[in-house]
Amino acid sequence: MSMIKATFGAIFRNGNFTGWHMFGVLCLFFGTIITVNLMLAFSAATTWTGLMVKNTYVESQKFDTRRAELAPQTKLGWVAQAAADEGALRITLTDRNGKPVAGAIMTGHLGRPVHEGEDRLIAFQAAGSVYESAQDLSPGMWRVQVKAIGPKGEVWIKTLRFVAPARQAALRGEQVLVVGKGGA
Repeated sequence: MSMIKATFGAIFRNGNFTGWHMFGVLCLFFGTIITVNLMLAFSAATTWTGLMVKNTYVESQKFDTRRAELAPQTKLGWVAQAAADEGALRITLTDRNGKPVAGAIMTGHLGRPVHEGEDRLIAFQAAGSVYESAQDLSPGMWRVQVKAIGPKGEVWIKTLRFVAPARQAALRGEQVLVVGKGGA
């Protein structure tokens, strides 16, 4: 507390608030506002654009056509679940009776829900009743838009969200600190 008194005492030696003091207050006030605005502008310019499509008007004109194209996939009754672990993304695709859909060709567009920096196109390989793609995903929320072409030529498109778990540090070659119970 005495350091604060000493600082203000040095600033206000003669006890008057002068024009230079006011100038300093204004510089600090507006300097803080400008600094924060520049940081926010930089963050906004370097992160997700927020755009889902390039031209919303053109996409809105295609809505009814796209809806008609996707209507048959609803009749298929296919259900998909996504899971990520051990360096792979796995999609389980089942029909309305809960049986695996075998023989489909599956591709996808993988990325973060609100950031375009890690987006990529991926292909899946059938691994039994599951479709698998080798992906080293960092922990957190992910989105994959899956396109499956069934054995009879059926087209099925679905966007799935999933959480990639944190991998064990030892698998990444990091140092692991093990803390155990002390004592003998």
